[in-house]
Amino acid sequence: MSTAPNHRAVAVILLIPLMVTLALWAFAWPAARIAPRDLPVGVAGPASATQQLEQRFEQRDGAFDVHRFDDEAAARTAIEERVVYGAVVATPRGPHLLTASAASPVVSQLLREAVTASVPEDTQVRVTDVVAAPPGDPRGSALGASVLPLALAGMAAGAVVTLMGLRGARAAVTLVGSAALVGLAATAVAHSWLGVVTGDWWTEAGVVALTVLAIGSAVAGLAALFGPRGIGLGALLMVLLGNPFSGVTSAPELLPEPVGVIGQWLPPGAGGSLLRSVAFFDGSAAGGAVLTLSLWALTGLAAVMFARRVPATAEPAAPVREPALTG
Repeated sequence: MSTAPNHRAVAVILLIPLMVTLALWAFAWPAARIAPRDLPVGVAGPASATQQLEQRFEQRDGAFDVHRFDDEAAARTAIEERVVYGAVVATPRGPHLLTASAASPVVSQLLREAVTASVPEDTQVRVTDVVAAPPGDPRGSALGASVLPLALAGMAAGAVVTLMGLRGARAAVTLVGSAALVGLAATAVAHSWLGVVTGDWWTEAGVVALTVLAIGSAVAGLAALFGPRGIGLGALLMVLLGNPFSGVTSAPELLPEPVGVIGQWLPPGAGGSLLRSVAFFDGSAAGGAVLTLSLWALTGLAAVMFARRVPATAEPAAPVREPALTG
């Protein structure tokens, strides 16, 4: 009796708990450890008035990265350009908190609680949302939930191209075409129907398409280099790590180190950050995300077009015919 089926059964029994443990670690651990880590914030006003505000931020060692601004106008500009998430302006009537819920509703609430807790109880903190989240998604939950479908769409495109045996230019055209259609369809839902994003329609469609292309090309490229096992490696990078490490539901600076940084190097995190920039901030601070997505897309397409595909199984050698014996 062959022991191969028994070995496979044992492998499955051990593999499933391992995958569940890895998934719980990737998804639950960052969510359970959310806290500010070098979170960019600002203080604005005369140095004599902002010194105390700055000291209160710096009391939490490593939590905030404090930027100084001369006045409220400079602080507002920094928020609109995504230099800081918010700023506290020192005024004769007390602190005036500037936030940007479009950048992160979680950070906006965190800053509101931190500033309110640092002033006397009878002091009223005035709050202004400089770049507000859209009415269709005031808590940012819909935008955060969009990362996983985009990752799955890219995964599906890369896997289908691989399993159908498409190669070279035909595979590249298929990946580009499917990503473009996903960009149009997703933007029609998120922008035109739900109102989750409110920027330029075609720019948002391009960002979604580039994100899906980067994911799909990476998966197909890994499969071209390592065979069908590359699809599993792509799923590990793009879905199991890329989705929870993206920081779209909170902010990269709220995730444990170095999870936030790693997430921005992967297409789901870079795509989510880029979509937020073009949807609410007129493309500010978009350069790094565009570069990241472009590198993933171009590298994956190059592998699909030029790499020698690894066969799934070794083909049996053809039997050697013996020469016929003559009498």
